Amino acid sequence: MNRLPTGRLREARIDVEAIADNVRHLRRLTDSEVIAVVKADGYGHGAFRSAVAALQGGATRIGVADVAEALALRRAGIRAPILAWLHAPGETFDDAVAADIELGISGLDQLLQVAAAASTSRPVSVHLKIETGLSRNGIAPADYRVVFAEAARLERIGKLTVVGLFSHLSNTSPEDDRAALAAFQEGVVLAASAGLHPPLRHIAATHAAIALPESRMGCVRIGIGIYGLSPFADRSSADLGLRPAMTLRSVVAAVRRVPAGTGVSYGYDYRTERDTTLALVPLGYADGVPRQASGSGPVRIGGAEYRVAGRIAMDQFVVDVGDAPVAVGDEVVLFGDPTLGFPAASDWADAAGTIDYEIVTRIGPRVPRVQVSS
Repeated sequence: MNRLPTGRLREARIDVEAIADNVRHLRRLTDSEVIAVVKADGYGHGAFRSAVAALQGGATRIGVADVAEALALRRAGIRAPILAWLHAPGETFDDAVAADIELGISGLDQLLQVAAAASTSRPVSVHLKIETGLSRNGIAPADYRVVFAEAARLERIGKLTVVGLFSHLSNTSPEDDRAALAAFQEGVVLAASAGLHPPLRHIAATHAAIALPESRMGCVRIGIGIYGLSPFADRSSADLGLRPAMTLRSVVAAVRRVPAGTGVSYGYDYRTERDTTLALVPLGYADGVPRQASGSGPVRIGGAEYRVAGRIAMDQFVVDVGDAPVAVGDEVVLFGDPTLGFPAASDWADAAGTIDYEIVTRIGPRVPRVQVSS
């Protein structure tokens, strides 16, 4: 890997070909249409570049959380269908309708607001989200019949087109997910009895799309998987045939030879046990490096792996490299593709007591994203 450009302290390299390859792999694995989820700025990878790569890999739709994210993609030039499903109270949907955004609907009020914003010449495309046990948004089971009936009426008069029914699984256990899937199927039957026959049904995200084949139903929403990360605690990206797309790296900004007993960083949680060399890495919690990984987060410098020594600060942390010949300007990789010898995002997640989703998504705007293609 090339050294960082002169004057640059940090960067996240985003391999867009890995994203495209991951989508191709998951399409083959699931034999399903893929809705590529690029919410939260593409899980930290960049929403636009991730959407372009996913579409090149065969995704047919893009998924985001909210309308603002969808409109930003439209302005950037994404012309594929975009689905947004989390809406502010009182959302009018005028801008979304004008930009031909597909809207996830979680209740009668949203359905009516969308219909009010509908153009007289073209109906709005909607996906009805039904609650099947996750206890978040979605049409409550008690409201299925009313909402389905009204959606069917609005479809008949040309206000909207119901293109999908969807829900979300908890990934608690196969039994819990199958119970939610059964509830979803009951909702599909009720929708059909009201006259709704949407072409898309989607409940599986990456976890279920891989582990619960019966949940695929011809359409899956893939988020973490398109970025090459695993949703499983006991299966790595490589186990799943995926390649991590993000490599977070920095440089050694300073080295210092210190005697035994030297305190390191705030609070002196770490003291050197012998004469040693300390390397300063200019990344910190302002950049999304989790402070909870103080004393344990892994890095690779010069082909060897080390752990953070002491507390991670806002802008920097320290690594005890012993007697290794580490020099200013040497590359420091926090995480990337473990098949190439780098720590994994999941290693940082383990160190911080969280999940790899959070590790990549929280990388801050001070870290330049550099697009590459393998």
